[in-house]
Amino acid sequence: MALTNVEVVSVPVTDQDTAKSFYADKLGFSVEMDNAFGGAAMRWVMLRPPGGGTAITLVTWFETMPAGSLRGAVLGCDDLEKTLADLAARGIAFNEDAIQEAPWGRWKTFDDPDGNSWVLQQNNPSFHASHA
Repeated sequence: MALTNVEVVSVPVTDQDTAKSFYADKLGFSVEMDNAFGGAAMRWVMLRPPGGGTAITLVTWFETMPAGSLRGAVLGCDDLEKTLADLAARGIAFNEDAIQEAPWGRWKTFDDPDGNSWVLQQNNPSFHASHA
């Protein structure tokens, strides 16, 4: 078997335009694709985080994935305080007042306009190196 990585994660949303604006304008994701498919009845809206990595697609067509049902997806950063300040300046509201800490890293969580819950995390490199 030759699995190499996670290519795309589906994020269930109500309105693709609102979600696209949030992820592009507030989080700084780049829009990689916004095309009709399925006989033009649906749109494939795909964005990628500023540092690259796994893309997300904003989906409205999975009955078993209602808008706002994504939980625990993690966005990594190198400098948590700086990233928190940058995102707060763009209008992102975080769910906790204080930074959360554990041996593996530090984080805060936030929600997109549909209530999908994201974790913004800075890993603790020494923990990850000792547990590899």
